[in-house]
Amino acid sequence: MPIAIVMPVLQESDSLVQRLRALAPLRARGVRLVVVDGGSTDGTWALARAHADCVLLAPRGRASQMNAGARACLADPAINALLFLHADTVLPADADTLIAQALNAGALWGRFDVRIDGPHPLLRVVERMMNWRSRITGIATGDQAIFVSRSAWQAVGGFAEQPLMEDIDLCTRLKRWGSPACIASPVHTSARRWQQHGTWRTMVLMWRLRAAYFFGAAPTALARRYGYAQAPAVASAAIAILAKAPVAGLAKTRLAPALGLAGAARAQRRFTLQTLQCARAAALGPVALWCAPDVRHRFFRAVAAQVDAVLPQPEGDLEQRMGGAFAHHFARTPALPLLLVGTDCPALTPGHLQEAARVLQSHDVVIIPAEDGGYVLIGMRRWVPQALQGIAWSTDQVLAQTRAQLQACGASWQELPALWDVDEPADWGRLQRWLGAK
Repeated sequence: MPIAIVMPVLQESDSLVQRLRALAPLRARGVRLVVVDGGSTDGTWALARAHADCVLLAPRGRASQMNAGARACLADPAINALLFLHADTVLPADADTLIAQALNAGALWGRFDVRIDGPHPLLRVVERMMNWRSRITGIATGDQAIFVSRSAWQAVGGFAEQPLMEDIDLCTRLKRWGSPACIASPVHTSARRWQQHGTWRTMVLMWRLRAAYFFGAAPTALARRYGYAQAPAVASAAIAILAKAPVAGLAKTRLAPALGLAGAARAQRRFTLQTLQCARAAALGPVALWCAPDVRHRFFRAVAAQVDAVLPQPEGDLEQRMGGAFAHHFARTPALPLLLVGTDCPALTPGHLQEAARVLQSHDVVIIPAEDGGYVLIGMRRWVPQALQGIAWSTDQVLAQTRAQLQACGASWQELPALWDVDEPADWGRLQRWLGAK
C-alpha cells in the first residue's frame, strides 16, 4: 500500500537529520516523505531537502502545514494513505507494514501507542494514560502518529485550520466513519516538552486545555495558554537573484582545488537551483534571475519558466551589477521592496526571505551578514544607492563599510543573524558535514 509521511517542522535543525535518516529504510521500501516547513530560519529547510522526497513551505501551524503536505501527497493518485509524524517522534521499523495491515483489515484510520523518551517515572504514567485514553475514547493525539486512508481523509476534509487541538478535532470527525486501529507497537516521542516545562506542570496544563476544549473554549485562546506565538504576517517583496552560468572555469573557481573546475560548475548549478526553489517557496512576489555572462546559456534558458524575468547582469563590479538590479526594479515598481541575493549560501531559507521582507515594512534596508565580513542578502524598501558606493568588494570590510555608508546617508537598517557562504574548499567541507552529520 503506497504510503506518504507528512512531517511538519519549525526550527528543528538540531535533531532533524537524525530523525529523517531513521526514515530512510521506509523510503527505500517506497514510502514517500514530505516535510512541510513553517518558516524556519535555522537551516531546517536545507537539511530537510537533503533527506526528504519533497520539502514545502506553508503558513506556520501544524494544521496548515499538514494540510499542505497532504494536498501535495494526494496529488499523486498512487498514494493511498497518509501518516502524520511529528519531527520529534520515531516510528517502529515496520510502521509501513503495520499501517498496511490495519487498513487492509478494514480500518479507515488509526494511530500507534506512544512511548515518551525520558527517565522520569511520571512519563511512564503519562504514556500509559495517553494510550489507555485513546483506546477508550477513540481520540488520538499527534504524538501517536495518526494515519488515515485517502478515502477517509477526503471524506472529512483534512485538519481544521486552528492553532491547537487540530488532532482531537480530526479524530472526532474520523470517528463518524469508523473506530481507529490501535497499533500496539509504540512510536517513541521526545520528552523535551515535559523536560522544558516540568512533567507535573505539563500534565496539568494539558488536562486543563483538553477539558476547556471539550467545554467549548476557542482553540486560539487555548493556544495562547499553551505558549504558541501567533505566526507573523507575510509581507510582499520582489526577489532578485544574481547568478553565474555553471561553466567550468567561470563559476565557483575557488572550489576547484576540492572539486575540479567541472565539479565547481556543477556545484554552482546546484546552488542556483536551490536558491530558485527557496525564492519561489517564499512566495513574496515576483522573482527575477540576473544572469552572467548573458541570458543565452542553456541553463538559464532551462530555468526561465521558473522565474518572472530573466535579465542580463550589467557590466562592471558588484556596485554596477547590484545597483543595476535595484535601479531597474525601483524604476518600474517603486512601491514594492526588493531583496537581492546571490547563490553562494545553501543555508538561506524561505523563512529568511520572509523575515527580511517583514523588516522592510519599517526600515529602508535589511541585511543578512555573511560570516566572512560580507553579506548574503541586502534588501531595500527604497533605492539607496549610497549603500553600494565606495565598498571594497570581495574583502572582509564589505559589511562594515556598508554600515558606514548607510549611517552617513541617514538610511535606517536592520541586520538579521549571520549566515555563511560556500566559497572555499573548507566551506564545501563544512557544507557536507552540516548536511550529513548534524
